[in-house]
Amino acid sequence: MASDAEHGSARRAVEVLAKLLAEPLPAGLYLVATPIGNLADITLRALSVLERAGIVYCEDTRHSRTLLAHYGIAQQLRPYHEHNGERERPHILAALAAGKSVAVISDAGTPLISDPGYKLVREAIAAGHAVTSLPGPSAVLTALAVAGIATDAFLFAGFLPPRQGARRTRLAELRAVPATLVLFEAPSRLAGSLDDIAAVLGDREAAVARELTKLHEDVRRGTPAELSQWAAESAPRGEMVILVGPPVMVDVPDETITARLERMLSELSLRDAAKAVADELGVPKGRVYDLGLALKRSQAG
Repeated sequence: MASDAEHGSARRAVEVLAKLLAEPLPAGLYLVATPIGNLADITLRALSVLERAGIVYCEDTRHSRTLLAHYGIAQQLRPYHEHNGERERPHILAALAAGKSVAVISDAGTPLISDPGYKLVREAIAAGHAVTSLPGPSAVLTALAVAGIATDAFLFAGFLPPRQGARRTRLAELRAVPATLVLFEAPSRLAGSLDDIAAVLGDREAAVARELTKLHEDVRRGTPAELSQWAAESAPRGEMVILVGPPVMVDVPDETITARLERMLSELSLRDAAKAVADELGVPKGRVYDLGLALKRSQAG
């Protein structure tokens, strides 16, 4: 049987929520973070805004209706997503201009992360409307926190291209980024993407976080090659986040860079040669370009 102390937190939560609900919601655009799996992860403030908002826009009304029904919120939901954004934004801006409060939620997590909501926010700001973000669940940050990979610097790069050629080109662009990479991926492409990550980024720390906050949450850690083999053999399902640790910085002497440049400059421009050498050796492009300028000056002299 629960003690009075254990009931105290519940009573206090009810009091806080009641106080929020009693206050009028000022006009403006509200970006409301919603759970990525476990419905209990929603904040009291998010519940109060969803209850009081004049209009609630979401990616998929069927998906979001489940969340609102779970908390007894009887709101009419309107769709706002990448396919109807151009058509719906003028209606949202008109509602804001009329002094209404508009809440925007995504299917899961924090709005604007890997969705087109930034266009709406930009136009709302340009029109002088108040924009408020309600922090909360985020698959990016949840995966980063649990992966055990460096968190001091990270880059969220969204979804990789579905085709291998374009995917490897994108990974080559990310190869020298001195930060942990956070990527979303579909289950059907997980093994292929990890295989390409292994081929392009090499032997780094990596993790796959699956079904975060849900009943079957799972985090697999290893090298990209090891994780690719696991994904190919087990065909995991669910929402996936891939994390890849930053590149291991190798101290490459100037002489080595200059020698590579000298061979390439006979066929490539300095700009293209600098990029090729930087990608090959894993060193900053700016450093390679400066050494190339010095080499050209010495050759001209």
